[in-house]
Amino acid sequence: MEYKKRKEEMVEILKREKYIKTENVRKAFLSVERENFVPENYKKFAYVDYPLPIGGGQTISAPSMIATMLEVAELKWGVRVLEIGSGSGYNAALIAEIVGDKNIITIERIGRIAEFAEKNLINSGHKVKVVCRDGSFGFEEEAPYDRIIATAAVPQIPPPWEEQVKENGIIVAPVGSKFFQYLVRAEKKNGKTKEKKICPCVFVPMVGEYGFRE
Repeated sequence: MEYKKRKEEMVEILKREKYIKTENVRKAFLSVERENFVPENYKKFAYVDYPLPIGGGQTISAPSMIATMLEVAELKWGVRVLEIGSGSGYNAALIAEIVGDKNIITIERIGRIAEFAEKNLINSGHKVKVVCRDGSFGFEEEAPYDRIIATAAVPQIPPPWEEQVKENGIIVAPVGSKFFQYLVRAEKKNGKTKEKKICPCVFVPMVGEYGFRE
């Protein structure tokens, strides 16, 4: 009951501060238990609006930033989503609540983090496909996608993502340096993506062919 109350309070704050703007995002946050996606020693901080470490130099993003990304992506039931950077699986669970489990694939480069995400998703009742590979290449096998959402920073939007997103589709990603980025919304029109900066942000850098070097 304590976690449930904290979750409801957090969602109310995110709504009041206009991070959460739509009903489907609000319902998703109320439906997913964030405490089940963080390591045991951080559960007491599950509903603090702050990123938390999950091991391997990776984090679970602050709820306000996650809400911003979900709203910018304009998700709805049936939209096909490729998430780059599974992390703990929390973001994938939220997306699955909105679009449906079968309509999201999530990619994670680090094997033990991918296993952590998959375990958390299964335990939360979400049948989401988790793929372990370099996410900067996207996932061509099941392209195209209506949305591509990245939870790790890239120096620029990778060409494979631009190719794999549908016409009129949207890419949401933190773009910039290793230490500072802007959350970018890129919409594909006439085969080309047009980028719009949403807000400054700081994400863990993506390592990969089209990301940053280790």
